[in-house]
Amino acid sequence: MIKNLICICCPMGCHLEVDIDKSSVKGNSCKRGEDYGIMEVTDPKRIVTTTVKILDSSEKLLPVKTKEGIPKDLIFKCMEELKKVKVKAPIGVGDVIIKNILGTSVEVVSTKAIIK
Repeated sequence: MIKNLICICCPMGCHLEVDIDKSSVKGNSCKRGEDYGIMEVTDPKRIVTTTVKILDSSEKLLPVKTKEGIPKDLIFKCMEELKKVKVKAPIGVGDVIIKNILGTSVEVVSTKAIIK
């Protein structure tokens, strides 16, 4: 079975042709495109970006993201978990908000510094 994708690893936007049965990729300009094509059809992952509530600050929301991609089918569960989170200021960029979101071993980190 062949699946056509556009690679998102770099600005080139290569048009990939992934043969799912043979685990092979055509149309990629680099190794990253090959890796992306195989991963996208076998185990798609996404980085989740959102906000969580922050206490003890004039700001009400703290932008956060997963440090790595999580399985695509866990995105909505991840968002539900993050809706429950409240953190206290001060917070630095890169501070870990959740260590192991949904048992994925992926950390959720702050993407903004917030002072009290």
